[in-house]
Amino acid sequence: MNKLVTDLKALHEETLNNLKSSKANNTIRAYKSDFNDFGAFCSRHGFKSLPTEPKILALYLTYLTNKDAKMSTLRRRLVSISMIHKHKGHYLDTKHPVIIENLMGIKRRKGSIQKGKKPLLINHLKAIIKVIDEDKSEEIKKLRDKTIILIGFGGGFRRTELISIDYDDLELVPEGLKIILRRSKTDQFGEGMVKGLPYFSSTKYCPVFHLKKWLELSKIKDGPIFRRFAKGSSLTKHRLTDQSVVLIIKRYLEIAGIDNKNFSGHSLRSGFATVSAESGADERSIMAMTGHKTTQMVRRYIKEANLFKNNALNKVKII
Repeated sequence: MNKLVTDLKALHEETLNNLKSSKANNTIRAYKSDFNDFGAFCSRHGFKSLPTEPKILALYLTYLTNKDAKMSTLRRRLVSISMIHKHKGHYLDTKHPVIIENLMGIKRRKGSIQKGKKPLLINHLKAIIKVIDEDKSEEIKKLRDKTIILIGFGGGFRRTELISIDYDDLELVPEGLKIILRRSKTDQFGEGMVKGLPYFSSTKYCPVFHLKKWLELSKIKDGPIFRRFAKGSSLTKHRLTDQSVVLIIKRYLEIAGIDNKNFSGHSLRSGFATVSAESGADERSIMAMTGHKTTQMVRRYIKEANLFKNNALNKVKII
């Protein structure tokens, strides 16, 4: 009997671990953060947050709208609040008419066009590389920053993917570089993917050329390839944070005299997709590099890239 109890206890603990692992840590943190905001709203107005009711949730969505929240934010909050309810054993009808019709009314009144972060385009990329080359920092720091930006742009990486790359994930081949991406935002089960970065005709902007130089100068032979510096430009073994990628991009844009307000770590990924679309790449080849699971966002990049290229006004001749 004791062995049976012990086995059941072990199974119970393993099941709990499986439930915890069903979502990525970042996703769980986002759920909790969203629910905490909902909880604060309920507390201020004397509502019960867990379990809640569809009409309370509808009021919360209206409250967010009055704070200029985007439609994507409203949908994400709905998912977060619903998931917390499920986790705690409560049912919440997020398809209730009072919620759905409220969302439809908000969308009709406010619209759902989202103004995303700016993509890092070729002119931005060239400006950044120029200011890095002219910077007075130590060569090893400059080379690390150039490599981060060129690999991030060339591979259409998310910033979290970029800083997750380890030495063992790299394979140099005659055509260029293979990078194994072991896990990403849209690959929660860790199936992984391989990105291929070919050599550029110009070494000045070639991500493969710069990565080889970086590995040679840094003498990195294992662990993370993008690392932090300690005082005195001493390279540590500690992995760079994803926020550091944002700060690096913004710093060099500012030095180049470019308003960096609407740029982010995502600008590398969206920049790759936009520039590829401008150059005539089809959505399938763009998705093969970025790892997008659906065509919706990629088509948005293509539409943006072709805004002036296929513009009907180009056919109008005014003499």
